[in-house]
Amino acid sequence: MDLAILFILAAIVIFFFKKFSSFIYFVASVDMLLRILAFIKVNVPVPELKALIGRYFPESIPAIIDKYTDGIFYTIFIWVYAIIFMIFLFYTMRIFFKKK
Repeated sequence: MDLAILFILAAIVIFFFKKFSSFIYFVASVDMLLRILAFIKVNVPVPELKALIGRYFPESIPAIIDKYTDGIFYTIFIWVYAIIFMIFLFYTMRIFFKKK
């Protein structure tokens, strides 16, 4: 279910914004949000909150990839994920150095 939601949200972003950079920022933002929620789950001592986050949110995008794929498909998707984050880093550094 989480994979389907991720694909639907990515399709909506691509449909409305029609820019590759929007897709890159979307993937990076979703992954950062999931990682922040995983951090909260581990570090906040509220059992109800831990259960809620653990039930409805995966740890990260690589955790979703690991959950639904294995073998060569896992390797391909993880490399695609890594390339997306390299592009995100490029966009971020370009903005950083333009502001200088």
